Amino acid sequence: MSFNALIVDKADDGTVSQAIQEIGEERLSAEGDVSVAVEYSTVNYKDGLCLTGAGGLVRNYPHVPGIDFAGTVETSADARYKPGDKVVLTGWRVGEVWWGGYAQKARVKADWLVPLPDGLSTKQAMAVGTAGFTAMLAVMALEDHGLAPDRGEVLVTGAAGGVGSVATAILANLGYQVAGVTGRPETADYLKDLGAQAIVAREELNEPSKRPLEAERWAGCVDAVGGVVLARALAQLKYGACVAAVGLAGGAKLETTVIPFLLRAVNLLGIDSVMQPYENRLTAWRRIASDLPLEKLEAMIQPATLSDLPTLGAAILKGQVKGRVVVDVNS
Repeated sequence: MSFNALIVDKADDGTVSQAIQEIGEERLSAEGDVSVAVEYSTVNYKDGLCLTGAGGLVRNYPHVPGIDFAGTVETSADARYKPGDKVVLTGWRVGEVWWGGYAQKARVKADWLVPLPDGLSTKQAMAVGTAGFTAMLAVMALEDHGLAPDRGEVLVTGAAGGVGSVATAILANLGYQVAGVTGRPETADYLKDLGAQAIVAREELNEPSKRPLEAERWAGCVDAVGGVVLARALAQLKYGACVAAVGLAGGAKLETTVIPFLLRAVNLLGIDSVMQPYENRLTAWRRIASDLPLEKLEAMIQPATLSDLPTLGAAILKGQVKGRVVVDVNS
């Protein structure tokens, strides 16, 4: 049975193209043991790299990107899933090495799937996606290291992006005072609607400091930017506080000193969502269903179709996508 998929291909001269094609199920990997009728996917920074051919994430062409998807099981050779089950997939290099969610069907390994948690639809799950899943992991890591609402303000960098939007909404719902960092002043009202109590212009953190320590300000930080912004956040953390590092939109290089770690006992927590163990995934998705206000989630959604993806892939690499794109692969 044929279905539509967004195929990315690379010509001999290195030119990358994207086109919606009708293909047969025989082109899906025979190594997968669960076939899913995909309903929704989304757009993350990695998807932008895969759609445009940047970053070297895709090694074999033609390719179907889409590192996230949610849908309904059609067939399963694994006893954990049966036809009709609603499932979510994020990570495991699906959409990079393995064909992903920018298609109406996918075939993957059962170990990579998570049952859709009660209280979430497949559309809402993709409004969350890898970005929101990562945001929840970051909040959980900060809590595990002592963060509590009475400790003070929590900084969220790249707050208008996918991770930042969900982190802001979750933290605010849990009673934290959130300060959202953005380089787009026009997103201030959007961030306040998500629960941010203060807006910090990116320019305030985007210049290197001449001092290894600055005034203590933040009880914690979810950082999606990296680079200079992360270095400045480390220098401004309160004693014993932590940064959960989730991204590198502002650069992969980190120029700082060990002084914040030695004199203020701060911690830099690395957050990876790709290879998270199954139990951690279940916990995070359950927390998302309970701690993320769905009305705030709706405010983040930018609807899209497969035909919109080439444009959106280029836009997200330029930091021009606000909130969460939800791709209806069947429209």
